Amino acid sequence: MAKTVAMLVLIMVAAMSGASADDCKPEQLAVCLPAIISGSAPTDACCSNLRAQQGCFCQYAKDPNYARYIGSPNARKALTTCGINIPNC
Repeated sequence: MAKTVAMLVLIMVAAMSGASADDCKPEQLAVCLPAIISGSAPTDACCSNLRAQQGCFCQYAKDPNYARYIGSPNARKALTTCGINIPNC
């Protein structure tokens, strides 16, 4: 639970600080937190948002606020389950 709250806070701080490019909106990945944190199956909404943010994955992977989530085994599992190629950054 604490990890989920921490991730949501990081997403909101990044969104408000303008840390992401105009089309990179990490807050849209909040719907994927259960899949990324616990390894549960990603929802359709999660897969849709992952597809929409696919071009931003390398940017997120380089950001210390998101790197551990984007590069996690559960995130890779979510990408694979959603049929999205794992980026090679």
